[in-house]
Amino acid sequence: MSKAKVLLVEDDPIQARATEAILRDTGYEVFWAQDGINAIKLVKSLKPDIILLDVILPGLDGYEVCRWLKLDETAKGIPVIMLTIKKELSDKISGLQIGADDYLPKPYNELELNARIYASLRTKALQDELRMKNKQMEELLDKVNYMAITDALTGLYNRRKFHDTLTSEFERAKRYGTPFSLIMIDIDHFKRVNDSYGHNAGDAVLKVVSSLILKSVREIDTASRFGGEEFMVVLPNTDLNNARVVAERMLVTIARYPFPDINEAITVSIGIGGMPNSNIKNEDQVIRCADIALYRAKQTGRNRVEVSTGEELAGNL
Repeated sequence: MSKAKVLLVEDDPIQARATEAILRDTGYEVFWAQDGINAIKLVKSLKPDIILLDVILPGLDGYEVCRWLKLDETAKGIPVIMLTIKKELSDKISGLQIGADDYLPKPYNELELNARIYASLRTKALQDELRMKNKQMEELLDKVNYMAITDALTGLYNRRKFHDTLTSEFERAKRYGTPFSLIMIDIDHFKRVNDSYGHNAGDAVLKVVSSLILKSVREIDTASRFGGEEFMVVLPNTDLNNARVVAERMLVTIARYPFPDINEAITVSIGIGGMPNSNIKNEDQVIRCADIALYRAKQTGRNRVEVSTGEELAGNL
């Protein structure tokens, strides 16, 4: 604290020099402003650790300067000790009400001055430490929350986040009739990739496919790893025709990508279901529709997109 920067705002040069000498002898770095305007300029450029602010100043008085400091985002955390020859209780209350941290009447004792400065700096240090710990806690909570909804390998959302999003979109579709689509993606012959090139290569393929899927959708879409080599993408405000356009683009992008260390093309099969659909009664049936369409894509040659209208549900559920 002895190396702290102190801004002294005092219009009387004699009083300022005397106070400055006291503070320098204690070990503080002292800067002096003779009026309110220059005090505000120095606060912006110096970012002092504490401000000793005389009430009676030319131009802006100490109350106005203090009010400005406590409204400014970059300055409001700096402790302010008001200095004044006024001894009325109302004057002290006025300073404290506009945000001053302490009040010291003139003439002040050297020991009391140093004690007030030390107490204010100590309080500020504790507040800064608390803010830092709170920030660290918030960052930790953000990290925990992120990990709770994210697939560790691919960086996509996980199955939990997918189900939460699907529930939300399903309820919105049922209530307001807004469309949404669900794209289910499965990597073709993925077991063969693992058997031929090893699981590390298989993991690399999963990561690349995930990144290509993510690049093919919008920020409002939710891309998730459903499990193994299966992925889900929820497309809000998207009907089946537009979802098919997205899926076809995704299909081509993946098929054309030159996967390193893999001597064959990697392709995917894609199934699509969605709302509104009178055949679908719950969100599980939305998944079922996409799954039926994906199965059809697999059965008819892979590396293709199929769409389910929901008519198949009558015979399957």
